[in-house]
Amino acid sequence: QVQVVESGGGSVQAGGSLRLSCVVTGRIFSITALGWYRQAPGNQRELVAGITAFGGTKYADAVKGRFTISRDNAENTVYLQMNSLKPEDTAVYHCNTNPPYDSSWGQGTQVTISS
Repeated sequence: QVQVVESGGGSVQAGGSLRLSCVVTGRIFSITALGWYRQAPGNQRELVAGITAFGGTKYADAVKGRFTISRDNAENTVYLQMNSLKPEDTAVYHCNTNPPYDSSWGQGTQVTISS
């Protein structure tokens, strides 16, 4: 399992941008596939973006072209750059391995988008 600390959330207006960060410890970061997930009230947690150990990425259809996941192996950090934000992006955002360890969910970071 891993330990994660997410940061960077906040409240912005629609059309704005945010950059989320997640420091991951407890495993060799450079060989670990990672993901950003989100959970809105009343909804199940969903995978928003994933990045492999080699830097390959994939995105949920709802965020393609607007979100970018990246990683810095020297800093044990994974990022999520979110542009052109929409009210429906409002959720608590979490990072974890991909697929996720159930025991590694952190508190997440709240993202709130107003129209």
